[in-house]
Amino acid sequence: MRRVGGLSELADAYDSLLCDVWGVLHNGVAAFPDAVDALRRFRAEAGPVVLITNAPRPYPSIRNQLVGLGVALDSYDGAVTSGDVTRAVIAARPGLKLLHLGPDRDLPFYEGLDISFVGENEAELICCTGLLDDTTETPEDYRKMFERLIELKLDMVCANPDIVVERGHELVYCAGALARLYAEMGGKAILVGKPHAPIYEAAKTRIAELGGEKTLAVGDGLPTDIRGAVQNGVPALFVTGGIHAADFGAHDNPEHERVAARLAAEGLSAVAYMPKLVWKRA
Repeated sequence: MRRVGGLSELADAYDSLLCDVWGVLHNGVAAFPDAVDALRRFRAEAGPVVLITNAPRPYPSIRNQLVGLGVALDSYDGAVTSGDVTRAVIAARPGLKLLHLGPDRDLPFYEGLDISFVGENEAELICCTGLLDDTTETPEDYRKMFERLIELKLDMVCANPDIVVERGHELVYCAGALARLYAEMGGKAILVGKPHAPIYEAAKTRIAELGGEKTLAVGDGLPTDIRGAVQNGVPALFVTGGIHAADFGAHDNPEHERVAARLAAEGLSAVAYMPKLVWKRA
């Protein structure tokens, strides 16, 4: 593993890119212009770019959000979301009685699915898209509810396996934190997003459709992006200045020994790392 100054140093070895979104392309508030430019340059000089995200919404919704944040449409060729893969799980059970766990803003996620929303005692499955209020709540606020749901022997499908994400300069809990607690308490949690195989199978299919064969994965999350790449046989570029930035020293100058030790401790590997995604070192 080596530190690289820009994506351009790796572009000759790969013909396609599988790129994380939150933490690499934006921070939940605004896009990172250098990262968007790096994707645009890779597309022009190397090959297709497919975004892979644990966002609990279908791709069209994510595309609109990215435009609003400043991620240009010409910087990528398509995207695969955890929401897309989760919808496929639900669609496989037409007529499903579903308990939705998440904010009302996520309800459009279910549009077009043959389901009915019900309460705890009627539900056949739980779908968790996030906390009801991720600005004030923690997973512990759901413990008593989960005791009831586990007693009812309800499985939970998690639309976003992320534990936390950085929104601006704050960390907020995601659906993955609730799924983790549910499993720790004895419930069954079904996760299809990163780092799990279903979302990578969908992403590899999309890459192949675009003509890609030698794919590099880019991400900032060790338990999701890097572990997912390793487990699914995709070389990884680790962006250290995202969610784990505080662990490696100065955000713009991570200490190599700390990066290497952390990867080794978690049984992970990467072909290279950089503080943030750029095309060339400034």
